[in-house]
Amino acid sequence: MPDVFTTRVLNLATGSAERVADITGDCESFLREAAAGRDGLLNVFVPHATAGIAIIETGAGSDDDLLAALHTLLPADDRWQHRHGSPGHGRDHVLPALVPPHATLPVIGGRLELGTWQSVCLVDTNVSNPDRQVRLSFLG
Repeated sequence: MPDVFTTRVLNLATGSAERVADITGDCESFLREAAAGRDGLLNVFVPHATAGIAIIETGAGSDDDLLAALHTLLPADDRWQHRHGSPGHGRDHVLPALVPPHATLPVIGGRLELGTWQSVCLVDTNVSNPDRQVRLSFLG
C-alpha cells in the first residue's frame, strides 16, 4: 500500500506564546515526494487535545485576528472546570471543538489545491506545551 498511502510526522516547536503556525510549505514539501504528481487527498492531523488545524489567510493580520477571536470566545481565566496547567488552560481543551484537529484537502497533479490566500496552519493556544506533532497523510 505504500504507493497509495504515505504518512509523515512533523515535529514543531511552537514556543511559549499562542501561535498560528503556517505549515503550508511543509505540506507542499511532503506532497512533492509522497504524491509524485498524482491526484488524491492530504489529511493533516494534530494528535493533541489542545491544538487545531485551520485553513486561513496568513501574513495580512488574519492569523492575529483568529487568536483575538479565540481570546473573546475562550478567555484564559478561571471559569473553566478543567483546571490543571497554566491559568485558563481549560479553554485550550475546548479549542478543538472550534478549530478541529484535522483537515482533508484535495491534491491535484501532486499539488495542494488551496485558494489564492489560503494557508494550512497549526493553531496552538496552549503555552504550557511548546512541542507539537502534525501527521501528514497522502492517499492517492
